[in-house]
This record gives sequence, C-alpha cells and structure tokens, in this order.
Amino acid sequence: MTTSNSFKVAVVWRGDLPARAEARGETSRLKAVFEALAAQGMAPEPAVFCEEAAAEIRAQLLRMDGVLVWVDPIATATGQRRMALDDILRQVADAGVLVSTHPDVAAKMGVKAVLHRSRTLGWGTDCAFYETPAAFETGFPSRVAAGPRVLKQNRGNGGIGVWKVEAAGGGAVRVLEARGEEGERSLPLAAFIAERLATFEAGGGLVDQPFQARLLDGMVRCYMSGGRVVGFGHQMVCALAPPEAGPAGPRLYSGADDVRFQRLRGVMEGDWTPGLARLLDIAPAELPVIWDADFLLGPRTASGEDSYVLCEINVNSVFPFPDEAPGILAATTLKRLATARPRH
Repeated sequence: MTTSNSFKVAVVWRGDLPARAEARGETSRLKAVFEALAAQGMAPEPAVFCEEAAAEIRAQLLRMDGVLVWVDPIATATGQRRMALDDILRQVADAGVLVSTHPDVAAKMGVKAVLHRSRTLGWGTDCAFYETPAAFETGFPSRVAAGPRVLKQNRGNGGIGVWKVEAAGGGAVRVLEARGEEGERSLPLAAFIAERLATFEAGGGLVDQPFQARLLDGMVRCYMSGGRVVGFGHQMVCALAPPEAGPAGPRLYSGADDVRFQRLRGVMEGDWTPGLARLLDIAPAELPVIWDADFLLGPRTASGEDSYVLCEINVNSVFPFPDEAPGILAATTLKRLATARPRH
C-alpha cells in the first residue's frame, strides 16, 4: 500500500531562470500550501515555470505523483500566455500524474464562456456569447441599446479585456475599461465595435452580460476545493464603478461558516457546483483542488433575500485565499492521490 509520505507534489508558479534556481517553498507566497501538504505527509517541492526551462520542468513534473498549478493564463507584467506549460501538463497527466487544475478542465471552467454555458443555473443572467466577429457585430447593438452591458474577452485575468458599455444617444456609447487608467470615454458605437473586431481572438470570443446595478454593494468570492466551500472573501470593488465611488476596499476573508453567506454556501455545494460539473462534463474528482467563483449581488427576491450573479470563475492562480483553504486543499490532494490508479 502506498503511504502518504511517498507522494511527491510539485507546486508550480511562473518565474524566470534565476527564480527557478533560488525557489524555496518556505519563502514563496505559497508557503502555507507547502506547510499544509507537508502536514498531510506529502513531500512538496517548488517548480518555477519559464519557457526557457520547459524541458527541465517537464522532466521534473514527470517524477512527481501530483502537480498543483498557480500560473495565470496571461502574465500581467509581460502578457505571456501559458500554452507551453499547458502542453507539458497534458503530457504529465497522460503519464498518470495528478494535475490540478488540468488544462482541459481550465479550458471549460476558467474562461468567460462558462458564464454563457451555465446561464441556466441559479447564478445566470441574460448572457450572450459571440463566438465570431460577425456574431458580435450583429448581436451587440440591440443588447446595449436595451441597457448597460459588460463585455468580457473569453480568456483573461485581473480585469484584462473587460468593458462596461452604455448607450449615450445619437449612436454613441460610453465605455469604461476595468483596467483602463483613462476613465470613461465616449465614442460612436461603430468605432467601439471596430476596436473589438480588430483584436477579436480566434477561438476566444466575447461574453456579454447585463451590468449589475448593485456593484457598489460589493463582490463575494466563494472559495472551493473540489465541490466543498472552504471560505469567502468580501470586497468593495471599484472596477467599472464611477469615479465618485472611490478606491476599492481590501478583500476581507472568512471561513466557510460565515453566517452572512450560508445560503450561498448551500446552493454552491448542493446545486450550482454539481450542476456546473454536469453541464461541462467534468467528473467531481476533476474539479480543481482550489478554485473560486466571484459573485455580485443581483436583484432581491420577492422575500427580500439577495440573489447572486456569477461574474467569473478562477481556476488557474487562486491566491490569496482564506486561512482555512491550504489545509483543505491539501486534504483534497491527498485523497485524490490515495485513490488514483497506480503509476507504471
């Protein structure tokens, strides 16, 4: 019988060659994850990814029993994408190594198209997905004419490729970019559409959601390990808000038992996460060992309760997280390793 202290687990994050050479779990931002994995009897080791060391990283990961990944799809500082890493992770997984989050699962859960695919769940809205430039050019004008919309490019993180668009009369729109520093601008709708068409990503697409009027009531981030809620983060947000709203507040973390979010916890564990897995054809054991779902508050129900509107799922580089998360994700990892088929 394989014992837990024989499970070797690589913790992957992006860096450069010097960072790879100097990486230590105890000095990394993921120190708590290393400690939690070790506390469960596993042997974690750092695996800093950079394209220049792809062959070395592949060889390292093939020696592992498990691989846990914290790498954004688009590097904020450099704009680099992680296709090379995804290729390695697929090869490693095919060799029998546990990989979380597996790139194929991330391609289903960690893109904005999931908002459209899961719109029939209780978190959904009147959401459209434009897979082609022609679909966007013909479909978007009527939707933005009916009310403010939020456009999101399919692949992105950190607010990259997110715009609030509102009709301003006379064929013009007011546009506010989530990561923009220039503030709101006005331009003809045709000009805005042309901007998006010029950068339309083949195979990517654009998601179109109604703008949520209760934005300034804050965002609730629900942290998950597999199908289990491990905690929450509540934050007053400023992205897409008017300048007078002021700066964003800090994200305040709490555990799964936070009384404010027990209804959200119940529907996430009992309804929405199982429903999402069925819709996306993801087995429960393939759900990421750490992921989160961001919710804005929607219209109140007839009984006065808050409704929740999904605005993003994060599966690639979930950090920071509540204090309770590392221990639970380590336990999830150990359970999956212990029940996985033996490697040959």
